[in-house]
This record gives sequence, C-alpha cells and structure tokens, in this order.
Amino acid sequence: MFLYERACLWLGHIKLSRVIVMVSVILFVVPLFTHYYLSKYETASVALGSNSMRHTLEALGDISTMNIADLKLRIEEMLRIKASVSTELRELEEKRGRLQRESAAASAKADNVKAEYARATAELQRLRVSADQARLAQLEAIRRDTPERAPPALILPSQPPLILPPISPSSEINCRMHSCFDHSRCSLTSGFPIYFYDPDVFSPLAGAEVDGFLKTTLRQTLGYNAHLTQNPNEACVYLVLVGESFPFEKSVSSTIEPYKLLNETAIKNLPYWGGDGRNHVLLNLARRELSVGAGDAFSGASTGRAMIAQSTFTLNQFRSGFDLVTPPALGPPGGDVWSDCAPMAPARRKYLLSFQGSQSMTTSFQKDNDTYLIERLKKMANTAPESDLFYLQFDCDPPVEKRSVKSIGDWALCGTDRSRRSVLRDSTFVLIFAPGDSSYTTTALLQARLYEALRSGAIPAILGGDRITLPYDEVLDWRRAVLSLPKARVTELHFLLRALSDSDLLAFRRQGRVLWERYLSSVQASMDSLLATIRTRLNIPARPASPTMGAPAFNDSFSPPKLEPPAVDTEPEETLGPLEAPYPSPAYRRNYSLALLHGYEMWNDWGEPFALYPQLPWDPPVTSEARYMGSAAGFRPIGAGAGGSGKEFSEALGGDRPREQFTIVILTYERETVLAAALARLRGLPYLNKVVVVWNGVTPPSAAAWPDCGAPVAVVRATRNSLNNRFLPYHVVDTEAVLCVDDDAHLRHDEIIFAFRVWREHRDRIVGFPGRYHAWDLNFNNGFLYNSNYSCELSMVLTGAAFVHRYYMWAYWRALPAAVRDYVDHYMNCEDIAMNFLVAHITRKPPVKVTSRWTFRCPGCPVTLSADETHFHERHKCIQFFSQVMGYTPLLSTQFRADSVLFKTRIPHDKQKCFKFI
Repeated sequence: MFLYERACLWLGHIKLSRVIVMVSVILFVVPLFTHYYLSKYETASVALGSNSMRHTLEALGDISTMNIADLKLRIEEMLRIKASVSTELRELEEKRGRLQRESAAASAKADNVKAEYARATAELQRLRVSADQARLAQLEAIRRDTPERAPPALILPSQPPLILPPISPSSEINCRMHSCFDHSRCSLTSGFPIYFYDPDVFSPLAGAEVDGFLKTTLRQTLGYNAHLTQNPNEACVYLVLVGESFPFEKSVSSTIEPYKLLNETAIKNLPYWGGDGRNHVLLNLARRELSVGAGDAFSGASTGRAMIAQSTFTLNQFRSGFDLVTPPALGPPGGDVWSDCAPMAPARRKYLLSFQGSQSMTTSFQKDNDTYLIERLKKMANTAPESDLFYLQFDCDPPVEKRSVKSIGDWALCGTDRSRRSVLRDSTFVLIFAPGDSSYTTTALLQARLYEALRSGAIPAILGGDRITLPYDEVLDWRRAVLSLPKARVTELHFLLRALSDSDLLAFRRQGRVLWERYLSSVQASMDSLLATIRTRLNIPARPASPTMGAPAFNDSFSPPKLEPPAVDTEPEETLGPLEAPYPSPAYRRNYSLALLHGYEMWNDWGEPFALYPQLPWDPPVTSEARYMGSAAGFRPIGAGAGGSGKEFSEALGGDRPREQFTIVILTYERETVLAAALARLRGLPYLNKVVVVWNGVTPPSAAAWPDCGAPVAVVRATRNSLNNRFLPYHVVDTEAVLCVDDDAHLRHDEIIFAFRVWREHRDRIVGFPGRYHAWDLNFNNGFLYNSNYSCELSMVLTGAAFVHRYYMWAYWRALPAAVRDYVDHYMNCEDIAMNFLVAHITRKPPVKVTSRWTFRCPGCPVTLSADETHFHERHKCIQFFSQVMGYTPLLSTQFRADSVLFKTRIPHDKQKCFKFI
C-alpha cells in the first residue's frame, strides 16, 4: 500500500508538473503569437483595409483551434532543419575550399610535371647528343693511324767538340752554315743549349781587359736566357765575348790601319775550340767608339770556322747567312724602355727631314763622290715649299734651315744625345747616309743613327741603302720600318717623302717602334735576338714558355665537399651541346713547322720568336675538304656535313676547327657566397673543361661545401692581391679558349655557348659582352677618355665576361710593358683596359661584342670596386697613361656586333633557330 500510495503521489506530481508546464507555455506562447499577428494585422489593415483585418481575425481564430503540440513539433523541426542546413552549408564550404586547394596543388603539380618533363626531355636530348659524340670520339680513337705525338727524347751531345785540323785562312771567307757548322751537336730536340765562356777567365785581348760593363751585362742578360747551359759538353753553340769597338791608330805612313788588340792565340786555345772554332760565335760589341771603322775587330785576323757578330763589316769580310750584324750596345742592360720613346702622333711633325752630322777627319776612306748628293740636297732644301721644313746640320755649327751645305764624306754624330733627340722627336724623316767607303756594308756609326732614329720615332731614310746590311736582316723585314733607296735617287727623295700618306707614316713609325723595342733597345734584347737568329737558321724550336705554377688553395689530401646546386628555373630549356668529359686542347703540334710557315710573322708581326707556346691564335685551319677527307678526326660538322638548323646545330660545334672546350677563370676576393652562386650557375654547361678560381684573398678559403658545377674546379691562391692575377698563365689551364668572368657576372648558358662559338671564328680577338669605347676629350684635347655610355661603336670588351686566347695570358707578362702592370697594381684598376690595349697592339683589330641580355650583373651581390665613384675617373687616367707608355693608343673602333644566324628570322614550323633566345 505504501508503494502504491507513493506511486499515485508520484503520478500526481507528474500530472501537476505537466499541467503547470502547459499552462506556462500557453501563458507565454499565446501572447507572443497574439502580439505577432496583431502587429501583422495592424500593418496589413493600413495597407489592405478592412478585408485584410477580417482575414487576420479568422487566422487568430484558427490558432485557438491549433494543437499546441503540433505547433511545438513544427517549430522544433524548423530549428532542426535550420541547423542541418547550416551544418551542410559549412561542410560544403569546407569541401569547396579543400577542392580548390587540391585543384591548385594539382595544377602546380601538373606544371611541375610539365617542366620536369621538358627538363627531362632536354636532358635526354643532351645525353643522346653526348652519347653520339662519345661514340664518334671512340671510333676516331680506334681508327687513328698514328698515336698522339709527344715531345721526343732530348738528344744532347755528351762529349766536347772533337779536335779537327784548322782550315786555311783563305778558306775562311767561304764559310757558310753547311760547310763550317757542326749540325750534329744541335739536334732538333736539343733545345739549342749555349755555353758562355767566362770573360774573367778567357780573355781574347792582348794586354787589355774586357770592359767591365759588358762583362757584367752579358752575364746578367744571358742568365735570363732559357738556352744557357753550364755544361759545355752538351752545348750547341759557344759564345765568346771578345770586347767592344777597337780604336784606330795612325802609323808613320799616315795611313789608317787597325791597331791589333786581338790575341788570336788566346782564341784558338779556348778549351772547346775544337781546332777550327766551329760552332763558336765571336762577339764584339761597339759601345763607346762610334767612328767610321770602329767595331771591326777581326779585319785581317784568322778566326777559323767561328761566326763573327759585330757592328762593322766590309763587303769582303761579311759572310752572308753565317756572320751576324749586331747593333751597338747603346741601350740599358734590360728592363722597360718606354720612357725613351716619343709618341707616334701626329703623323707629320715639324720637320719633314732632318740630318745632324759632322764630316769625318779621316777622309782616306772616302771613295764615293758625294758632291752631287750635297748639291741635290741643297737644291731640295732651297726649293721646297714653306710647308716642308728641313733641318740640315752638316758641320756641327748652330743648325741652319734651307741653307747651302758643304761636301760630306763620312759623318760622325753631331751634338749631344739630348740635342739630337730633341730634333729627331720633331722630325718625320731622318736622313742616314750609307758609309762613304763603299767597301763597308755596315758600320757602328750607321747603326747608331738607326738606333736613335727608331727610338725617337723618326722614320729612317737611308741613302745608299741598297748596299748596306741592317741588324738581323735575315729575319727582320726592315722594308716596313725604313725607307731605303740608292744614292742615285736623291733627286726623287722629296717626291717620295711627300708621297706617303698619314696612315703609311704611322705604320712605318709603329713598326720601327716594334723592331726597336723587341730586338735593339737593350743589351738583353740584342743578345736574345742574336741567339734566336742562329736558332731559327737551324730550325730548332724555342724553349717552351713556362706557365705559372699556381699554389693550390687546398692540399692534395683534401678538397671541399660538393653540394648539389639548386635547380635554376631561369635557364632556357634547349640543348646547347653535348656534356663530355674534360679533354685538353692539343698542344705543341707545330714545333717544327711554325718557323717555316709563320717565321716571318713571328719576328715582324707578333714580335715573339723567343719562346714556344702550346698554341697560337694564328694556327691555320684546314681546308673545307680536309674536314671530310684525310683529316676528319676531331671535326664536328653540323649535320655530318649536310648542315641544318637548330637541332643539328646543337649536336655539333661545326666550323673549320676541331672540337674543343674552354676554361673559365674566376677572380674573387673572399666572397665565398658570391662564388658559390657563380659555380652553381655553371651546372650543366656544355664544353666546359675546368673552372679555375683565382683566390686573391689574404685568408685562405674555408673548407665549407661548394656547389658541384659539373666540371673540375681548381682553386689557386695568389701570392698577393693583384688584379693582374686574372691573366697569369696558370699551369692548370689546359685549353686555348679562356673565359674570364667576374664572380658577380650573371650570364645564361646560351649566351656563354654563343660567345664561345663566335670566339672560335675570331681566335685572335677578345670576344665578350660588356662593350666600352675610348672617346676624345673635347674639353681639354689632351687624350682619350673612358666611356661606358650607349654608343653605336665600341673599342673595348671588358674581360669581366670575355673569351681570350690562352696565348695572351703569356703575352700580358712578356710583351706588355711592366709599367702598365705596375700602374694596375697601384690603382687596383684597369687590368681589362690593359688587355684590350695589348690585343689591339698585336693584332691591329678591334674586339668582337656578342649579344647580351640586360641582367648582366648579379643584383644581390655585395658592392664591388667598380661601384666607387673614383673608379670611373681612374679609368680616364689609365687610358692616357697606357697610351703614353706604348707611344700611341692601339684601340680600334668597330660598329659590329655578333648575333646568332637565323636571329629574328621567320623559318618554317619544322625548323628550329640556332638559339631560342639569341
């Protein structure tokens, strides 16, 4: 009962609670609905009138009859629907965003896949080309008839010359190289060793000492010569210093006879004389005595089979092709001689012709009748127009212009060296007379006049030049530097002098300057020329030029680890050439043919017969047929010889030269981040043989990981911080083509390959990207200025991004005056201008600029030296100083720029351009 009562009570409470809830709902809901519909009613009554009110009241009547539970359910259902719709909308929005993100990711992935496919396709094409080239190289190696040539074994004699009986004095005049020279001691592979007798021990003078200056100078200059040996048993040539010019002494009969100072016995007792003196050179230098007969130490003396080298010879004494005419020892021992030279411009100077000399007192040698010459010269001077000014001084009195002159015989130098130099610097031509004694073919006095004329830039005009011999004339072409005419043409002298154009005058003057600097200017230049002339006769190659042994930045047991460089998306997707293993350029292929084919150019154009180089920019190409018949090894003609557009073009180098690669030389100063970026950009570059990093910094590079550029990297440390180090001929450079690049220069691969292909056709020039020019100073007219403004011509291509031939890296240190390199070191500037001066001076050609895009410099790199404001002004001074040193401005202007074939050409759809973007 208790439970029943409790249950009834609990049910009662529940019913009561329900009633209370229902009443509460009615109390709250009904007023709300009433208020809602009444407000609707009021609004509707205003708008619709009494009919609307009636319908609204009817609706209120319906509410009273509506089931409250159904209304609640409908409300809850509507709320559930609203919540469900909201949830579904949020889910749909999230799904839409997710799908959009997935779509973007898919699109990006598709783009990456397309790019990767393009890269893979290009890489596959490159690999196919590389494989084809590798197979071709393998076939060439298999079919090669002869092995690669190498320097033969050094063949040297091991014993001193054998003792042979002397020849008769009457036979000495008939000596020639084939009859009086022992070729067996000078094999083609001997390297031409020479032995110099110590003048303190072996003196060929009787009762006299050899001049101390000459002894010291000869020891010093020969010590720099690569052919000198200290082992007399292996020598090819023996050099004997006899002395210098010998004076003349008047005898009782008032005739002039040479005063015999030569000790023939001492000469013939030289330890390696061999009985007849073969392969000996008796050297007699004229230094102080420059009278007419001075310098002839061997007149009437017996010298056996020895060659004679001196400044004075008679026609009967001189043995052409055997004896050697050497200049007097008038210059310094060696070193820079640029300060002695006059500028080459203007072409026409104050005096058209000058002469300073005094008639010799020793008239017994006078055999030519020069009275007629004097009369003609006097008439020429008196009848010449006012524009042609002559400076004639024949009696060493104060000079007179356009005055009558006295008869001349043999002429000695007149006035001081300074006064003569002043007149010569103002003279377009200088008159030089052949010896009055027609029995002489050359004299020390004549050569002294030639020496000072070339030094001052006055063009020598030699009357009687048809019967004289000039120094080293068997190898030097004096016709390009000297006007030589018979004395009978004195009446045509004025006409000839006026007939030459300004360009001809400057060409004569420049060539005279080249010959004087390289072969006559100093004792060292003269001795090197003497020995090189004998070696050229024997067709023995010079000693190889020594490369610079750069100190490695890392020891042999360590090299920086390599990192995989990041992908470079800015590079164009095209096949630029095969990726091949590094191979060096063939070296020393023309050791024995160079002097035969290009001996003239070696002596007269390049001015470099003293050393042998692995390659030269002027090595001749083969004929077109030879690329396919007999000499096809190494050539890579486009389309196997049939030609073609872009596809065939990218598979072969083409051209008239065999395949080759290039070396990149980067000069940097403690900028490892910039250097690493530069190395990373080189990844995948075709035809790259090696990268040489010249580390100019004081502290060594760190051992941090460097990007892998796909080619060997050699890091050499410079001994000092110098911009000249960029052009050191390092031994690690194995190719003819050298691309000099600044570490912050940014070049595309196609630009580099295009420049390399252009350089292959212009190997003797600088080929590169940043063009500059030298502009005349309009404000002060004192020379040229450096200019980088936009112009339709250029005269320089900066070596911050340019190809040069490896030979010019040697020439920069051997042919360029040291004063230029010192200036570069002092100002830390202008090494690129110096290289342009050098190449233009040697070749007389302008550089070649190739296409380049605008983003040449690295935008995020640190500030360089060129950003300094003074940098630009210093380059003005560089051009002016270099011009002063060289005597002229060798830079030549060009309006030419190289662009790719088919560039901007409309071609069929099935053809490709050579380069897509060039």
